Amino acid sequence: MRSKLIQYKKKIFNTIQNKLVYIKNDTIGLVVFIAIMVKTIMFMNVIKSVGASELHLSFSEITWGNTNLYLLFSLMLISFAFLFSKHIHVSVLIVINFLYSALLVGDLWYYRGFQDFLSLSLLDETQTLNKISKAVFAMARPIDIIFIIDNIFILVLAIILRKKYRSINKEKGIFSVLFFLPFIILLIMHLSLDYNGSDYTGRTLFKTQYIPYATMLNLSPIGYHFYDTVLYAMDLVPKKLSASEKNQIKQWLDYKNENLPDNKYKGMSKGKNLIFIQVESLENFVINKSYDGQILTPNLNNLLKNSLYFSNFYEQVNTGNSGDADLMVNASVLPLRRGSTFFSYPNNQYNTLPKLLDEENYYTRSLHSSDGSIWNIKNALKNFNFDQNWDMFDFNMSDMSYMGITDKSLYAQVLNLTGKDRKPFYNYIVTVSSHVPFQIPEKDKGLKFPKKFDESDLGGYLQAINYADRQIGTFIKNLDAKGLLKNTTIVIMGDHSGIHKYYSDEMAKLSVTQPWLNNNYKVPFIIYNKGFKGKEIKIAGAQIDVLPTLASLMGVEDKKYENTSLGRNLLNTNKSYALLNDGTIIGKNLSKKDVAHIKESFDISDMIVETDYFKDTP
Repeated sequence: MRSKLIQYKKKIFNTIQNKLVYIKNDTIGLVVFIAIMVKTIMFMNVIKSVGASELHLSFSEITWGNTNLYLLFSLMLISFAFLFSKHIHVSVLIVINFLYSALLVGDLWYYRGFQDFLSLSLLDETQTLNKISKAVFAMARPIDIIFIIDNIFILVLAIILRKKYRSINKEKGIFSVLFFLPFIILLIMHLSLDYNGSDYTGRTLFKTQYIPYATMLNLSPIGYHFYDTVLYAMDLVPKKLSASEKNQIKQWLDYKNENLPDNKYKGMSKGKNLIFIQVESLENFVINKSYDGQILTPNLNNLLKNSLYFSNFYEQVNTGNSGDADLMVNASVLPLRRGSTFFSYPNNQYNTLPKLLDEENYYTRSLHSSDGSIWNIKNALKNFNFDQNWDMFDFNMSDMSYMGITDKSLYAQVLNLTGKDRKPFYNYIVTVSSHVPFQIPEKDKGLKFPKKFDESDLGGYLQAINYADRQIGTFIKNLDAKGLLKNTTIVIMGDHSGIHKYYSDEMAKLSVTQPWLNNNYKVPFIIYNKGFKGKEIKIAGAQIDVLPTLASLMGVEDKKYENTSLGRNLLNTNKSYALLNDGTIIGKNLSKKDVAHIKESFDISDMIVETDYFKDTP
């Protein structure tokens, strides 16, 4: 019996020793594992840099616990190669490493453009990706080469060592250890960290953070995409609210409503036409500014004399970009924390601005100058109660920019429509001429810059915004000539950041010597009427607040929208705050209860969107 036990122990020892020798001799396997770990750590450092464009090796946020996670996920990734023998084993290792490199580069490009990472949900958005591919490729940076160069070295090494792998066998035992042991450890960590109740504030593992960056930093690229795949599958199952969750939403909305008496702004534009212009990539820092002695936005500056100008107004778009702006302006709900809201829930019903104005006998029309399939905008807006939804295919398309109808052509055609529409009307206009990569034809440039600056990203952006400004000026002038301006309120808002969004690394360097270039996520929000007395309103607000602000201005009764809008009326509020997309709260004189309420906004909005909460709202 004892001899058998000794033999059994020897057998186990020899087996373990043989496996270790196998791994030690698997040069390609070891190199690929090291390459994956090194690239993971470099990737986490790059995405921490401004614009995700530089490598600053810092381990301040990459803890020992994070590194252990990266190690576990990396072992699971390469484990599959041990299910194959001979040269197939090597080929699988090479393919795994190459695909991982491609994933990292793809994640970087997408993150620089949309502050998110690649996801299975993008399979539903291929039309959008095709349309914005030029913008995505513009996100490439020289640093990206560090995630690719190792593939050449590993391929050369594999050729050199090809004879060594002629007799290698498949090792299911090694696969089992490298895959299932990390899997069990991760499962134990998940059960111990992620189920500690709502009051738990310690570390979590598989939990979605406010922003994709935080989730990525917590899990590593492999873990992030594994988690994203699980969530994608879970999202296919319809969600239902519990009674306590419904009560949570009601209490949140009740607290948000300040129930203040009407002031002088209530109904100031009642009965007037409403034209909302959502300008692509228009940032606030260009307002009332000059560059090289040339005024950047002379027409917008001039409008401020008769406008309510919100100078501390912030963007809140998430991965749906312009589509998210459409959602917030017209429905006053926040975009989902994961994925594009219009793709994930295109058929949702909301108490929208066009619906509220329809009850005031308005004729409503959305007018997108780009392809309505981008971000699934046209399909989603069908449920917003617009009388008509136009995209570029409904216009004369003889004058096109990279992304759609030029601003010049768009405004000319809209002007023709407004003369024929039943009055009063609400036109929601979305432009695209100033879209990244900010390339305005020479004939349309209105600023005279030195050639080198004109060809730079900032030079291109300023030219694009100046072009957009000139077209707005011409449009308003023509409205006036047609006699429409005196009875029309015009709202102008940027959909999201432009130069700071797509080239934040370059802007960070420039703003050191030219502080006026700082933008801090601000977009203009301008409400113009020929009869208004100009006023700068410095209260902090954001895109979620547009609907209640405009509804009140247009004379809609508060009770019709206050319990279906997550935003507040910026023209009648005692609170100055904005919740940025990354969870940052900009605000003054907020109580602890206020801060707790604001922090809940994302969860409340996600519950509303994911369950179509307002569908049965009267």
